[in-house]
Amino acid sequence: MAALSLARRLYLTLYNWTLFAGWFQVLYLSVKTLRESGHEQVYNAVERPLLLAQSAALLEIVHSLVGLVRSPISATMPQISSRLYLTWGILWSFPQIQTHILVTSLVISWSITEIIRYSFFGMKEALGFTPSWLLWLRYSTFLLLYPIGIASEVGLTYVALPFIKASEKYCIRMPNKWNFSFDYFYVAIFAIGIYVPGGPHLYLYMIGQRKKALSKSKKE
Repeated sequence: MAALSLARRLYLTLYNWTLFAGWFQVLYLSVKTLRESGHEQVYNAVERPLLLAQSAALLEIVHSLVGLVRSPISATMPQISSRLYLTWGILWSFPQIQTHILVTSLVISWSITEIIRYSFFGMKEALGFTPSWLLWLRYSTFLLLYPIGIASEVGLTYVALPFIKASEKYCIRMPNKWNFSFDYFYVAIFAIGIYVPGGPHLYLYMIGQRKKALSKSKKE
């Protein structure tokens, strides 16, 4: 059991600090490019590390399912799924929106959030504790960054709608041998609709987690 516990801690430490480095690169490149070339070039600068870092988050669903971490799958799955949908299904799939200013607000809010989160868990796994200032950042910065991120996600999906409809990318039209049709345009509309109940639900969940974490910290 001791060996398994050590292996778990080593793996999660490596995972969290690797993702910390990936998101730090995204933040550095986005801010550097924003200052030097403007928001139109931000996506081109961060595309590769963004795709890698966000795709690696799929492992967090596995971590939750197999019990490596205590995060409930009901909270992990929606957040990771929406991020992957925006990263691959919207930004990567429709280059026409990659120069939009909302890409910058999205990428910066995501990267700051993830830098704090991965350093928090990386330090917790490596050392067994986290400093109080990092705990506060972990459970407080989302109050501002989460609404910015959600607004950017919804905004970019909305901006992409005309391009989704015109391109018919990922659509399946009848007749075909499967006798089945699929319209990605309506998937995008449905995704926007999911944010209406999903966004506030996750935000309230995080506020509850914040109260628990900070009150526990004060008692200790």
